[in-house]
Amino acid sequence: MKRIMIIEDEESIRGFIKINLKRYGYEVLEAGSAEEGIELLKAHGADILLLDVMLPGMDGFEACGEIRKWNPAVGIIMLTAKVQEMDKVHGLMNGADDYVSKPFSPNELIARIESLFRRLRPAPAPKAVPDWFLDEKKRLFYVKGKEIDLSPVEYELVTGILKKNGQAVSRNDLLDKVWGVNYMGDPKIVDVNIRRIRQKIEENPSNPRFLLTVWGFGYRWNEDGENGD
Repeated sequence: MKRIMIIEDEESIRGFIKINLKRYGYEVLEAGSAEEGIELLKAHGADILLLDVMLPGMDGFEACGEIRKWNPAVGIIMLTAKVQEMDKVHGLMNGADDYVSKPFSPNELIARIESLFRRLRPAPAPKAVPDWFLDEKKRLFYVKGKEIDLSPVEYELVTGILKKNGQAVSRNDLLDKVWGVNYMGDPKIVDVNIRRIRQKIEENPSNPRFLLTVWGFGYRWNEDGENGD
């Protein structure tokens, strides 16, 4: 659960903020002074602080700077009745992430909090798509995340080459595996189907990256897709 701490000396304002935060499902901690808030923060932690500027004792600017010395990760939104530009700049220079001027609506405050959460916890980077992937259970083959539409013969050729783990496989072995040891046709049928597969999987079939020719012998799969023939 997202935890918000309110550091605000006016109990009525603190209560108003707390009620609205809880409506949106936040866990809420509260303090009436900067000193109390700092102790609570050290003891329990928080994701975001709502820190009033005008506090008894240590003011919000000083508290913000003090907190930033030992907790650079916590988000800080300053609450201020002041509208002078220099006060806002002062708060940001002391380490605040944002500010909200009083009076503010609950919707505005929630929007600022959620915006700050997105900056504090950015979405994870998408996982890298593998160059190729063979799903034998479903008899599917993917290159660069794209499903390749292979005929049954083409699928058997691809799997026969892939299962050699980058080693060369002879044209005759592929012929026996796919067409059977008693096949009496033209062995060039292997090369014809290899060309068809390249048309489907290679960006430049005339200079393949994945399905490479081993001249005078057969074919091999280039695991990293680099330095094609």
